[in-house]
Amino acid sequence: MKLKVLRAAVLGALAFGQAPLMAAETTTDVGTTGGDGLGQIVITGESQNEQYRPVRSSSATRTDTPLQELPQSVQVVSRQLIDDLGATRLDDVLLYVSGVAKQNNFGGIWDNYSIRGFSGNENGGMNILWNGFASNRGYAPPRDMANVESVDFLKGPAAALYGNSEPGGTINVVTKKPQFKAANSLDLSIGTQDAYRAAVDSTGALNSEVAYRLNAAMENKGSMRDNVRNSREFFAPAFTWVLSDSTVLNYEGEFLRQKAPLDRGVVAVNGNPSVLPVSRFLGEPNDGDIKMENQNHLLTLEHRLNENWHLRTGIFHKDGTLDGYSTEASALLADNTTLRRQRRYRDFSWHDTSLQAEIGGKFQAAGVGHEVLFGTEVDWLTLDQRMLRINPTAGSPYAVNIYDPVYGQAQPTPVANTDTSERQISTGLYFQDQISLSQQWKLLAGVRADSFRSTLDNRRTGATTRQDKGAFSPRLGLTYLITQSLSVYASASKSFRPNTGSDVNGNAFAPETSRAGEVGLKFQSEDKRSGATLAVFDITKQNVLTTDPANPAFSISAGEVRSKGVELDFSGKIDLHWRVTGNLAYTDAYVAKDNTLAVGSRLVNVPRTSGSLLAVYESADTRGAPYGIGGGFNYVGERTGDQAGSFKLPSYVTARALAYWQFTPKMKLSLDVNNLFNKRYYASSYSNLWIMPGDERSATLALNVKF
Repeated sequence: MKLKVLRAAVLGALAFGQAPLMAAETTTDVGTTGGDGLGQIVITGESQNEQYRPVRSSSATRTDTPLQELPQSVQVVSRQLIDDLGATRLDDVLLYVSGVAKQNNFGGIWDNYSIRGFSGNENGGMNILWNGFASNRGYAPPRDMANVESVDFLKGPAAALYGNSEPGGTINVVTKKPQFKAANSLDLSIGTQDAYRAAVDSTGALNSEVAYRLNAAMENKGSMRDNVRNSREFFAPAFTWVLSDSTVLNYEGEFLRQKAPLDRGVVAVNGNPSVLPVSRFLGEPNDGDIKMENQNHLLTLEHRLNENWHLRTGIFHKDGTLDGYSTEASALLADNTTLRRQRRYRDFSWHDTSLQAEIGGKFQAAGVGHEVLFGTEVDWLTLDQRMLRINPTAGSPYAVNIYDPVYGQAQPTPVANTDTSERQISTGLYFQDQISLSQQWKLLAGVRADSFRSTLDNRRTGATTRQDKGAFSPRLGLTYLITQSLSVYASASKSFRPNTGSDVNGNAFAPETSRAGEVGLKFQSEDKRSGATLAVFDITKQNVLTTDPANPAFSISAGEVRSKGVELDFSGKIDLHWRVTGNLAYTDAYVAKDNTLAVGSRLVNVPRTSGSLLAVYESADTRGAPYGIGGGFNYVGERTGDQAGSFKLPSYVTARALAYWQFTPKMKLSLDVNNLFNKRYYASSYSNLWIMPGDERSATLALNVKF
């Protein structure tokens, strides 16, 4: 029975881009005893997520594929690296993957990044998947890492498999799965800036057919920013039900509540963002918090038809709300002292449902191996946005002195500004074939057909904007395995992403279309514990939305942007004591064609050069208790602060140090110090009025207890 349960659990974990429960290099030894004719399975070897470099991924193809055979750059942030970094947010791991840059994060209350220079729109940021389902449409709060097993960064377009998406890359967050073997842990941490966090991870069998997993976290923390404090509660249950030896049902849920002020950061004075202290808060404390609630539900069913063919289906549903007041900078007057501010009230809600179904299998034809995948996806999204807003006037400026702000002044009552309801329906059909031409040549071909319909109702004006679009998104990639350790690849692909919303005249935007090419070289050590990927890419995207210079509250299609670059990612275990991860990137992302923006102007927040390195040394003390010590650095080059190029965010280097001591078999103490030398830097900006300073030096002491 153990073999049945384990095999079924693995099948369930593979559904919809989820990571396998067993590493590729594990071995099995099946005996012949047992009443049902099945022997005991023995698993040895290092788990994928105990490594810095897993050797396989199911995110890029929805099938369990060796990274060495994929014709694209795929970087997997394993649980081991997440733990080494003490990461509690997705934000904490970004700089350890090449070509990823932080973007405007909506005052710190949502995730927004760019990969290879490209980020998404304001109603969903870039494409972030949750176990293979689009999860950040609407305004999802920053992702908590308590229940995350790995984060897969898929470089380049993924539209041929996942539909409309950014051409720079896609992030797939893979969550922890229920296990039939009982395991429990408690994490307690305390940090500078009055930070406290508790998290629990519990898994085990409810009976011989059902296993559970429960992850939960509570957090309350201050900030280097004056008058800014946030709290969150996170609860994530998961269940696996083995219906039979060939059928598995999985449920996963997430419930997140967060409270935090909307903080737009500091302003640049005469193009200099360093004039004000990084702690200066220019909002209004009396506004209180922005309250966000978000819940995800995912139900998947997998049925194994035989040894080669399977069926998968899944339904994902998400609900969320965002509610609260904020005070935000609107203009710095000519005296470079007086900052006019506007007051807003937001009441946003979203409902997102996705249905996926696919059949996949392997077969031989004329001596050539095929692994095919046929699938369909239907998405329904409702996004309601109501905003009250008031701008200051000469008679009632609602202003502050940026050098000596006085809070508590009379607050203006915002009036109706935006009241829209958007409905989206999209459908997709996709086909993929992984062709093994020989032991050395691997071909990947795929195409997806998408249709998209949306209706945007303006409740204030009565106007309705409709659009009905469609696109084909193909991809073709070829890999040549020179040796077991070295491979080269080349790929070409297209992508498509509808531009939701309307311009100042109420007209729907033309959709974004992209084309990309990539060539690369991959290395993997003989023991498969370390490896590297060198990639060269060229991506062009048309109809990108940017701020309308004549009407900053609206957007326009910017024309054409382009990104070219080179990336190097390396990671792994070097010997018995050292594990390392690092990257280097050169990204030339710029405006290539536009009626208003300067040709050649760089894309906002995207550094031309960036890199990181982290190394950890492990050993044991005289009593045999394991310990580790490590450190590293992050480098981010100079960036354009706004699309007009009116100011720059300076380059910076930050360092970190970490250490742990497992003083008993079930208790581990760890210390993490970020921005070790207290370097002043700026993480991202939206304009010269909204610039987010980077974190000052912080230290976190954590205790992990297994029971």
